[in-house]
Amino acid sequence: MYPLRRNRRLRTNESIRNLVRETIISPKDFLVPLFVAEGKGIKEEIASMPDYYRLSLDYLATEVKELWNMGLHAVLLFVKVPDDLKDNRGTEALNDDGLMQRAIKTVKDACPGMLVMTDVAMDPYSSFGHDGIVENGEIINDETTVFLAEMSVSHAMAGADFVAPSDMMDGRILSIREALEDEGLVNTGIMSYSAKYASAFYGPFRDALDSAPVDVKNVPKDKNTYQMDFANRFEALKETEMDIDEGADIVMVKPGLCYLDIVREIRNEVDVPVAVYQVSGEYAMVKAAAEKGWLDHDAVVMEQLTAMKRAGANIIASYFAKDAVRLLG
Repeated sequence: MYPLRRNRRLRTNESIRNLVRETIISPKDFLVPLFVAEGKGIKEEIASMPDYYRLSLDYLATEVKELWNMGLHAVLLFVKVPDDLKDNRGTEALNDDGLMQRAIKTVKDACPGMLVMTDVAMDPYSSFGHDGIVENGEIINDETTVFLAEMSVSHAMAGADFVAPSDMMDGRILSIREALEDEGLVNTGIMSYSAKYASAFYGPFRDALDSAPVDVKNVPKDKNTYQMDFANRFEALKETEMDIDEGADIVMVKPGLCYLDIVREIRNEVDVPVAVYQVSGEYAMVKAAAEKGWLDHDAVVMEQLTAMKRAGANIIASYFAKDAVRLLG
């Protein structure tokens, strides 16, 4: 007896496959990370992230216009801070004329409709490369959250639509939300890195911003006391639920590909948008393998991005965003 149902009928040709496809990627899914550097006329390729660049403000303006015209309408800004402006308390982050503040204004001037999210963390500004204030060999939580709230207000005052705290300090979402409300910045959103794991995939990013923890006596060599243990699953749900209770509008899982089970767990449990970050190490591995001819760059990129959306992500932060839009045609 022949099977009455043949699933292959729905795979017969491209037209039927497109018609019944469950997961569709579009430019509207992407948040584009951008690295900003001081100076003028700078478009500097990051050695460990081929085809990705640090941009001075003039190039940043050009880049966001190109993104907008491609249908990419949201960016996430990071800044590379000169060493002479770094200290243990991230003082430069509160400079109203600092690089991040100028970058926000540059994007808004060049492309007023672009949604601007900003990295809220101390490590680019820290002389120790940590996401918090270091005292007696420890990363101090509560004093750091006060500082992060001040940084968030500064970004919002400069024109940021969303602030994106990536530090993993306890209670920082509530501290930021209250600070924004106190300043009347009630429409500024918070995208929290709610489940950010202590991952080995961040190396190229730290190269891009020169923000790795420094090897100094009595200073932690890693971020394991505040970023999550990658062996843990239920902890991610707890962290995410706490952030939502404290006022987060969007929650994020970082990294991406190795943590799609976490994306799905969170998507099943919460009623706010879920973002995922396809991080620098994931990007670099695809680039390196494709350069060797070991895999098909474009096919792998689209497969990975589709997997992230299929897992439940509403938003994908990815260095492949421009590549993906070009492939989507």
